Amino acid sequence: MARLAVRRWLDQERTLAWLLVGPLVLLLLGLVAYPFGVAVQFALSDRTLAEPGRFVGLANVWNLWDNQIYRQTLGNTIVYTIGATILKLGAGLGLALVLNEQLPLKRLVRSAILLPWIVPTVLSAMAWLWLLTPNFSVLNWILVHSGLSQRGLPWLTSPPLAMFSVILVNTWRGIPFFAITLLAGLQTIPGELYEASAIDGAGTWRRFRYVTLPLLQPILLITLVLSVIWTFSDFQVVYGLTQGGPMNSTHVLATLSYQVGLASGNIGEGAAISLTMLPLLLILIVWQIRHLRRGVAG
Repeated sequence: MARLAVRRWLDQERTLAWLLVGPLVLLLLGLVAYPFGVAVQFALSDRTLAEPGRFVGLANVWNLWDNQIYRQTLGNTIVYTIGATILKLGAGLGLALVLNEQLPLKRLVRSAILLPWIVPTVLSAMAWLWLLTPNFSVLNWILVHSGLSQRGLPWLTSPPLAMFSVILVNTWRGIPFFAITLLAGLQTIPGELYEASAIDGAGTWRRFRYVTLPLLQPILLITLVLSVIWTFSDFQVVYGLTQGGPMNSTHVLATLSYQVGLASGNIGEGAAISLTMLPLLLILIVWQIRHLRRGVAG
């Protein structure tokens, strides 16, 4: 009887659903919810590496707004995220449209495009550091020997060029994700729609505007949201190239949180810096989705 009762219990859809979802819920609780709770606990205290600290409430968060370096870092993060996302979107969409055509060695080209995304971030950052460092810059060697510059450019020592450099490297890494994801969306669009619009007299731009974009919108929204989240919280590219310098001009919230929380030992303040990313990400994502929907509908 007991065995029969267990079988009936397992045959219930609700029971099966919990058995399938349960391990994932436990995994999320262990890898996401628990670390997030610990980070909140640290952010609400003045904990350091040497002392457990005491509860201070939101004092760490309020003090951040009086910190000039934090305000500069916040601006850097927004510029970094918007600049890299726009470049990745434009280049990735263009590359996806090209790859969607009938090209020779199409499979080989698609595989090669994934290399920047597959290569470990630290390894690619080291390669770009070799390309951009002032003393051994390959790009400067090309500029000097081609006559375009006398001494080359201070890629990582000039604040504006340093920000441009980290945006460039992040874009280089992110283009494959945009290209392959959007290519998958393009291949789901029926070819009959393009043929019908061409018969109606629609040119290339009109077919792209009224056929491709509306049907690509769902996957485009998901790709943009994921890219914003990853770029806004990016640490490896910036730290690997500039470590936030020169003069804090490339510090983003992730690198500043690491510097304050671990390098300097102020765990509470560092955790507070990292947690300020959460509401800012929500604002950016909501604004981005509404803006994109309005643009496509218009």
